[in-house]
Amino acid sequence: MVTIGMNYRVLSGKEETFEAAFNKVLKAMAGIEGHDETHMFRDINDALHYLIVSKWSRKAAFDAFISSETFRNVADWGKEQILSGRPSHEVYGGDEPAGAGSCPAGAH
Repeated sequence: MVTIGMNYRVLSGKEETFEAAFNKVLKAMAGIEGHDETHMFRDINDALHYLIVSKWSRKAAFDAFISSETFRNVADWGKEQILSGRPSHEVYGGDEPAGAGSCPAGAH
């Protein structure tokens, strides 16, 4: 199992547009092989910063999804001018079965 943390910073006034686009991404993820769950969090001290946490059976499944036409069709960040910069992604864990790895330091 692998967890991907995706950090997004949106332009002021584009919060609702970003959230609506995220909901489209969630719908597109339904039934994607290797996808377990995804949640969006908003920084309480910086309302323009979002963290999306996505759990996958293996990183290759995540990579295949974000490279897919399905993802490109629903994640139109550039065309809508939603983001204030490039998103950054962090990978936690490896491709071990669930429960086989350990949590990141300080995350307990």
